[in-house]
Amino acid sequence: MRHVNPLSFLAGLAILAVIIVPAYAGDEAEGWSAELALKVKRVGNVRVSPDGSRVVYEVGIAKREGEDSQWVTHIHVSDRDGSNTFQLTQGKKSCTSAQWSPDGLWIAFLSERGGEKTSIWRIRTDGGEAERLTEEKGGISGFKFSPDGSQIAFTMTDPPTEDDEKNTKEKSDARVMDENFKYSRLYVMPTKADESGARQVRKLTEENYNVSGGFFGGAFDWAPDGNAIAFVHTKTPKIDDWPTADISIVEVTSGSVRPLVSTGAAETSPTYSPDGRSIAFTVSDDPPTWAFTSRVHVISPRGSEFKSLAGTFDRQPNILGWNEKGDAVLVSEAHRTMNRIYLLPLDGSKSGNLTPPSSLIDNPILNRSRQYLGFTAQSSNRPAEAFISPIASYGNPTQVSQVQDLPDLPIGATEVINWTSKDGMEIEGLLTYPALYRPGTTVPLLVIVHGGPTGVFTQSFIANRGAYPIAAFASRGFAILRCNPRGSSGYGKDFRYANYDDWGGGDYQDIMSGVDHVIEMGVADAERLGIMGWSYGGYMTSWVITQTDRFKVASVGAGVTNLMSFNGTSDIPGFIPDYFHGDSWEKLDAYRKHSAMFNVGGVTTPTLIQHGEKDVRVPISQGYELYNALRRQGVEVKMVVYPRQPHGIREPKLQLDAMKRNLEWFDRLLDD
Repeated sequence: MRHVNPLSFLAGLAILAVIIVPAYAGDEAEGWSAELALKVKRVGNVRVSPDGSRVVYEVGIAKREGEDSQWVTHIHVSDRDGSNTFQLTQGKKSCTSAQWSPDGLWIAFLSERGGEKTSIWRIRTDGGEAERLTEEKGGISGFKFSPDGSQIAFTMTDPPTEDDEKNTKEKSDARVMDENFKYSRLYVMPTKADESGARQVRKLTEENYNVSGGFFGGAFDWAPDGNAIAFVHTKTPKIDDWPTADISIVEVTSGSVRPLVSTGAAETSPTYSPDGRSIAFTVSDDPPTWAFTSRVHVISPRGSEFKSLAGTFDRQPNILGWNEKGDAVLVSEAHRTMNRIYLLPLDGSKSGNLTPPSSLIDNPILNRSRQYLGFTAQSSNRPAEAFISPIASYGNPTQVSQVQDLPDLPIGATEVINWTSKDGMEIEGLLTYPALYRPGTTVPLLVIVHGGPTGVFTQSFIANRGAYPIAAFASRGFAILRCNPRGSSGYGKDFRYANYDDWGGGDYQDIMSGVDHVIEMGVADAERLGIMGWSYGGYMTSWVITQTDRFKVASVGAGVTNLMSFNGTSDIPGFIPDYFHGDSWEKLDAYRKHSAMFNVGGVTTPTLIQHGEKDVRVPISQGYELYNALRRQGVEVKMVVYPRQPHGIREPKLQLDAMKRNLEWFDRLLDD
């Protein structure tokens, strides 16, 4: 539900059984639409070459022709000033995770082209045919060149054995829970093929633990001399075991492994200093908690007492790498509705903010020479593009991509607003006005609640795809309030933990106070209110409709509706017990008190429910529980099931369906 990740008027008789996704065919309003949201390209993985002269970035496009429904991503290359741009890879299969070779002559990437499993490929930076480097049966999830470029280390999940394949074919493939895990392990291979054209792959981690960065980013890092690799591992591949993350070091030649850091905290993101004498890494709180707090520490590769660097504003730093001198570590994290980049000196002094103003910076990546950062930047009225900036003169980035091709349509203005909650806590949110809004007029207000609960609404482009198409809503005359209630990231540790033992309490008051504030501003029509949210946002939406009838319409996306049954069926059974300091049999009253399903009697709000059929984070049974409870009470309710989809909807055609259904639902039920 994290990194994501993470509610009258009386209706008539109950409506409709569960629906299996025939697309809604309503007419689109003029202006921004659900279809246009799918024309916004995904831009990411911006990496500057080792010498700083060129840039590689990735562009994803929604493919919806015929039987096709997927996002296809390809690699683009440009000069440092954005000139001489061309698309490097082609084809029906995505090419992702592009990395420069240390000499800058090759770009390696991951792709399923040529087979069903993800493999490592490479291609000359000036184009040509791509060469497949791995022929493994397991799917590769991440890789890195050695510092001299002679080897590549990668992580791969154990492939099926001959017995596995035989049992599957013969349908004798019963599985026992929590036994016979398929672990992600660390491997290494030469980049140069031998005389027979083969590359010998060696497994470096034999022990049964899972090598993965999980929620935290980098799973491993090469020592500068290429003789060792520091890596993160957890007890099992289960997502719920992230608190067991420790760091070890493997000698590349011998395969000898020794522990580096192993405490009750989760240690992650090991990153070598330029001289190899230190490793920066993050350390969580001890014991780890799901709201998550961490701090950057530094240790010698030989192992010793480690020291902590300065704490960051939100206490959730992501390590980008060391600076060129090796006397500070660069990190990024959320800061209210923006992201920030900081420099943490080794002397423990206060971090410095290196972020340029006015734009939301996403996914910053430090290049191999530690002189440039690549990243995407966007704002509420401008889609994401690729940018770079030298560290030495940060604050004046250069745009290197021009991939977005969108119509020049009026777009709703967005501003940051603040209000005081019922208990005096200061809350922040983003208010988007209808396109061509006339000041002094009141309009219907839609509230969107984010997931997590440690998610955060930032100043991203409002026409991006998503189940709740903000720009399209604004084109149809709605104002949209996105609240960052207590529990959100970006506002400091105390704020992020302020909803422990209190889901649906203070956070509910934060949302309702925000609605009242927008009404007092003279923007919102108090008689035309709607609410929606996905994951934890779905939890809050289902909760809100049990607490008030002020909202005339609601939409619940993959929502947690019953804390007890969720805890027993989700792939993160440790999540709710952490927030409520105990399991349901220990905290029965709290689980019942804070669950929509134990407060659902008397709800009258018309509710749309959307859920992925293959969701293991918030199982679809959570949606069925709410659907059946509302239907049995005669509430107008519609549930849409999205086949093949996990916790978030991935296929473009189904993304379009979800957006259009929400537009139709709120249009119809909040219409004058």
